[in-house]
Amino acid sequence: MKYKFAVTILLLLLVMIFAVQNAETVEVQLLFWAVNLPRSLLIFMMLLIGTVIGWFLRSILRISRNNQ
Repeated sequence: MKYKFAVTILLLLLVMIFAVQNAETVEVQLLFWAVNLPRSLLIFMMLLIGTVIGWFLRSILRISRNNQ
């Protein structure tokens, strides 16, 4: 239990350092929209989108294998 707690604290510390070092605001443009947000938030959003897409594609692949 202490090991998991220590790893969790270490990961949270690394995430906080990452967020502070990438706090600069960047402009994101998509077609007609422009949004200003912190670089760290943009990176986390892209990570989340990639994870969701990967999970979705893996689910589709698993379903298609079960149907064969």
